[in-house]
Amino acid sequence: MPLPKRRHSKQRGRKRRTHYVATAPALVECLHCGEKKLFHHICPACGYYRGTQITAGKEK
Repeated sequence: MPLPKRRHSKQRGRKRRTHYVATAPALVECLHCGEKKLFHHICPACGYYRGTQITAGKEK
């Protein structure tokens, strides 16, 4: 297997990693209460998931 003859500089490695960026999670509105929540997760405000109450949710 080939090996590099010389070490790559820090600048060269950092140039390659310029596109490694964290993206914000996609949020959707809860169908029951309208609050923002993550896809495929129980709503933290009302406790509903796909029209069924799973947990009690937070008290307002």
